[in-house]
Amino acid sequence: MEIFFTSTLLVAVAEIGDKTMLLAILLATRFKKPIPVIAGIFTATIANHALAAWAGSALATIFMSDTFGYVVAIGFILMAAWTLVPDKVDDDIKVVSQGGAFIATTIAFFVVEMGDKTQVATIALGAQYHAVWAVAAGTTLGIMIANVPAVYLGEKLVAKISLRTVHIIAAVMFLLLGLGQLWELSNRA
Repeated sequence: MEIFFTSTLLVAVAEIGDKTMLLAILLATRFKKPIPVIAGIFTATIANHALAAWAGSALATIFMSDTFGYVVAIGFILMAAWTLVPDKVDDDIKVVSQGGAFIATTIAFFVVEMGDKTQVATIALGAQYHAVWAVAAGTTLGIMIANVPAVYLGEKLVAKISLRTVHIIAAVMFLLLGLGQLWELSNRA
């Protein structure tokens, strides 16, 4: 359960103000159908994060060494710095779909999540914990915790939350994970 809760908390905080959260707001205001938008976010995220957690776990298994452990630790520390860089939805993203809110959201969210901070974090969590389903379920819940209110409350929510403070909290969490990994590796030596 620790892996699940760590994954949930880390990604929920990291997702606030992230480009996928901004995309959720954009989709909600465009379609005005919160249930299909939320279902699309869930579908895209569980697929994306299951693949990411599996990839992280598989890479860690292939490269079972302290060197790879250091790479993962440094990755968390770099994620701390990256989290402090604010995101925005690219102006050229156009949400067009004949299939409606669910299909448009699923496709757009899956694509925008590729290479996103939370996906990279999921890969790192998968590498650290080797628990694909606990990590994927936890990170997906974290995405949903951040995005469901965004779908319903949209820009009102973003206006009331200090995104800078949230980004600092997420950065500290990533930094602590990285330093914890380094501490664990140094105690093994």
